[in-house]
Amino acid sequence: MIQLIGIGLIAFFLFVLQKYIYKKLWNKQLTADITFATNSIFQGQEGQLKEIIENRKRLPISMLKVKFQTSRHLKFEDTKGSRTTDQYYRNDVFQINGGEKITRTLTFTGSKRGYYTIDSMDMVASDLFMTSLFVETLPVHTTLYVYPKPYCSEEFSLSLQQLNGEVLTKRHLLKDPFEYRGIREYQPTDDMRSINWKASAKTGDFKVNQKNYTSLKAIRIFMNLEDDNLLKKEECVEASIQIAAGLCRYFLSQGIMVACYGNGVDVINHLPMMVEASAGNGQMEAINCALARVDTDSPVVDFNSCFARRVTEEAKGTMTCFVTPNIYPPFAKLLEQYHTAGNDYMIFYPTNENKNPEIPGFLQNRTRFLHLREI
Repeated sequence: MIQLIGIGLIAFFLFVLQKYIYKKLWNKQLTADITFATNSIFQGQEGQLKEIIENRKRLPISMLKVKFQTSRHLKFEDTKGSRTTDQYYRNDVFQINGGEKITRTLTFTGSKRGYYTIDSMDMVASDLFMTSLFVETLPVHTTLYVYPKPYCSEEFSLSLQQLNGEVLTKRHLLKDPFEYRGIREYQPTDDMRSINWKASAKTGDFKVNQKNYTSLKAIRIFMNLEDDNLLKKEECVEASIQIAAGLCRYFLSQGIMVACYGNGVDVINHLPMMVEASAGNGQMEAINCALARVDTDSPVVDFNSCFARRVTEEAKGTMTCFVTPNIYPPFAKLLEQYHTAGNDYMIFYPTNENKNPEIPGFLQNRTRFLHLREI
């Protein structure tokens, strides 16, 4: 009987001792990290997330849970130990011996354009008998850009070919509306807006101004995501971002400087998107990052207030593309001013309606409707 009591006391002492040891030492020389294998993928592509656990001490840990959360728009293949609500919650269980390092790779698909982060993770361990739990929250900072997939359709390709033809004719020989090299006789193919009325009155015959030529400086992409409809056209808004990406990629591949602006706010700094003109190697990446960070859940900035001056005053030597899922009255008025000034432009209008939306008559020849669903 005394021996049984002694064994029991020893067992109890060992139980308390191991519990005390684990409480004091479980997280010593134990490191955990989570990182995306690459910092960017395109929408629809696969990516990888790595969990790295290392136990540098001799004390083994029989049960270690690693918990973290990220966006539900990252679709993981292995859903064991996870749940998805407004976020994706992951709970992975490890058994790690002393001096062991474990690396687990989780494969996912970036189902939606965006900027995703994981900012913290929880480690939950237990003693040998799993009677006590020990918790520690670790700060981590790993980010992933899911770039918009550049828009692609037969309609879009035909529109690009037409636009490219106009750009090529202006790339090296673009009429400068502010510089004149003389006056000549009017010809039937001349634009009525080029008539010099004073010279025509003096001579009795129509005379037109001859304009000097300059080089096309850049392509400008203005993306207006504002929508005054009661039901937000999310599909068309996302298509607008993809169209902007497709336009930028197309012209940058030809060595043309491209600038891209939008009134959707940045998810990090909450400012409108602005990527100034460049043709450098990193320009497409800069544009992709900016497009990925456009936060369509936040209200957009008023387009006219933000960009009207830039649109009208910086038009010289550029071809301008407007991308929008909605041409509402104030925006149409700005476009009319731009049109009346004789500037070159084209509008890309994504729509999921069965027929083309109504637009002002002066925009008919300059608007390309891109149907997200076939008519």
